[in-house]
Amino acid sequence: MSEPPFRPREKIIEKQKYFQSVHKHTYLKGPYDKITSVAIPLALAGSSLYLIARGIYNLSHGIGKKE
Repeated sequence: MSEPPFRPREKIIEKQKYFQSVHKHTYLKGPYDKITSVAIPLALAGSSLYLIARGIYNLSHGIGKKE
């Protein structure tokens, strides 16, 4: 006795045809992939660069020292 497939074969073949026909990078093929693989890393990098620059500025001007 064999199990039925997890997904119908026709749906899998349809998705394979779609993803093989798209001429983009593999990490940008889905509808929300630009958000997760481009926007979020850019936001994290931008905020971290801002915090580093603010820390260096405060350190060089002696702002925020505990006495």
